[in-house]
Amino acid sequence: MTEKLHAPVIAWFDTHARDLPWRRPEAGPWGVMVSEFMLQQTPVSRVLPVYEQWLARWPRPADLAGEPPGEAVRAWGRLGYPRRALRLHGAALAITERHGGDVPTDHAQLLALPGIGEYTAAAVASFAYGQRHAVLDTNVRRVFARAVSGMQYPPNATTAAERHLARELLPEDERTAARWAAASMELGALVCTAKNEGCQRCPIAPQCAWRLAGKPEHEGPPRRGQTYAGTDRQVRGKLLAVLREAHTPVPQAALDRVWHEPVQRARALDGLVTDGLVEPLPGGLYRLPLT
Repeated sequence: MTEKLHAPVIAWFDTHARDLPWRRPEAGPWGVMVSEFMLQQTPVSRVLPVYEQWLARWPRPADLAGEPPGEAVRAWGRLGYPRRALRLHGAALAITERHGGDVPTDHAQLLALPGIGEYTAAAVASFAYGQRHAVLDTNVRRVFARAVSGMQYPPNATTAAERHLARELLPEDERTAARWAAASMELGALVCTAKNEGCQRCPIAPQCAWRLAGKPEHEGPPRRGQTYAGTDRQVRGKLLAVLREAHTPVPQAALDRVWHEPVQRARALDGLVTDGLVEPLPGGLYRLPLT
């Protein structure tokens, strides 16, 4: 079963893979790591311009580590979930201090870096160093759920059963395993999408368990799309936008103007301070963090 999946998916990837900058040899392990942080919950189209600017400014971890964390938050722009910028800055510091400025090759050392979880460690080890690891993102989980388990969608959170299946499906050969990881992810991103899946273009449609079962509807809890308008996330984004544009401390009054509701605005600002994304100063001033 597994070999019947590997060959057609990898062959499809060889022909249809997008030419993305972090897949090019010149990206190096640091470029791969930056892309993995940025691509979490963010589409490729939004990541591309920020990624290019980031690597032009900070081509190595030591370059980023040498600047205040607030500069990482500023450069993150409107990618969303800006705590990722702080985590990436923390990882760059650790790489510089512990590994001589080179992204470590060892999976355990990657996992020990601040801000890096199981997925990112596996992705960097696989995509940057060609190692054999199960790389489970939302796209891969959806491909496996449909092709192997016969379900329209995977569970909301990754389960032990999914991890076991991913390891079972992993090719034995290291190079092939790394290619399979990238290919199955691309298949989920471009063909086996959450909505309007392109089964007619899928290289494994003839053996897809979900398609062969007649595409049964999802039976789990309803899958709700994330809302943004009016949420604390939106308010946090507006407050951070003011601070990113300013290169001197910002008075409270300037932040008060970005959102009409004072209780929600104060809660959002408090959350940014708690998360280390904003630094309060005496006199009611605020800035992006310097330490």
